[in-house]
Amino acid sequence: MAKIIPFKGIRPAKDKVHLVTARSFDTYSRQTLKDKLKNNQYSFLHIIKPDFGAKKRLKPNSPEYLARVREKYESFVKQQYLVEDEEKCFYIYQQKSHGNTYNGIMCCASVDDYFNKVIKVHEQTLGQREEKLKEYLKVVDVNAEPVCLTYPDDDTLEAIIAKIQTGDEHFDFTTTDTCHHRLWVVNQESVIKEIVARFEKMPALYIADGHHRSASSALLAKNRRVENPAARDSAGFNFFMCILIPFSELRIFEFNRLIKDLNGLTTADFLSLVERKFDLHKNGSEVLLPKEQNQFGMYLDHQWYALTVKPKWLSKDNPVDKLDARILSQYILSPVLNISDLSSRKSNRVSFVGGLEKDMGKHLIEQVDSGAMKVAFTLFPATVDQIVHVADAEEVMPPKSTWIEPKFRSGMVVYDLSRR
Repeated sequence: MAKIIPFKGIRPAKDKVHLVTARSFDTYSRQTLKDKLKNNQYSFLHIIKPDFGAKKRLKPNSPEYLARVREKYESFVKQQYLVEDEEKCFYIYQQKSHGNTYNGIMCCASVDDYFNKVIKVHEQTLGQREEKLKEYLKVVDVNAEPVCLTYPDDDTLEAIIAKIQTGDEHFDFTTTDTCHHRLWVVNQESVIKEIVARFEKMPALYIADGHHRSASSALLAKNRRVENPAARDSAGFNFFMCILIPFSELRIFEFNRLIKDLNGLTTADFLSLVERKFDLHKNGSEVLLPKEQNQFGMYLDHQWYALTVKPKWLSKDNPVDKLDARILSQYILSPVLNISDLSSRKSNRVSFVGGLEKDMGKHLIEQVDSGAMKVAFTLFPATVDQIVHVADAEEVMPPKSTWIEPKFRSGMVVYDLSRR
């Protein structure tokens, strides 16, 4: 049984929403970030980067820095750039981007569902990063970007969302990255109860994007329960903000691989080793994007090759071993190229290019032809079913297996853990 609850969202003033909301901090170039901070006093980026323009810069993620983040957030509330709803609500959010339409329910999910594996994971989290995000939450005390959870399609929920969307939206704006954003506020008690009841019938929800944020919220709750044993179950730290997207609307793109060298092998020797596990055929100079699972494109020495895993090497049981990202690592990257740890940031032999990145194929070719990289691999995207099967088996996918869409803007709706 999945538990979701409404909350008093803190949202940009209606006339400033297009100025306040921001993409994830790390998606901006240094110059773009500087320009936005200089020219837009309303940008949520001022909360994320609170010492911009200060004579003395603070050490990132230090207690002083995090306290300044909280102070900047509170100043946005005081100046009414951000305004708190008077009652607990759900929020219906719609995004149109890259030719796709996404409809989701913004709410709060229970950390107990995370602990009890009602909220299921498919990625391994890093303890150091969990701790870092927990310390951030401990001081800042807000969720500014929702964790993306996904759930099996439900006709009743689809009808409820569609009906709500016939009414007047609270936000309706388009950002410079051509994404169209709309938001409806749901404060009718009967509708809220109906939505809650539908999710109570679901045995599980699945994290699509936001594993570390979910884990850090759970870690914070665990610590605060020890520190505040008399705290109520409804305490704000027992929940985290999420958006619920149905299976059918989630979009998954691949992460393609660029490899710096052939591990000392000649091209002929490398191809010979690849052919032990794959059927290999030359495919000309046009970018090769696989059309189905267990097929790969490979660009080497100005030539594209089509690779198909030989049937006898395909796993029949383990859901992780069926993933193309694992197959590539298991049969080429690790044994042939001696690349076994894709999660290590210390390695400069491998880089990743997301399937949604602009001119992705052209970029792969340019990297190889320039000599910066030696070989490129294109993969077929993983599916929602594969994510579900891995999560149900309590396994984890290899690093950089999925690029999940949609992505959400910081500051669209904020969950303040201290005010719930």
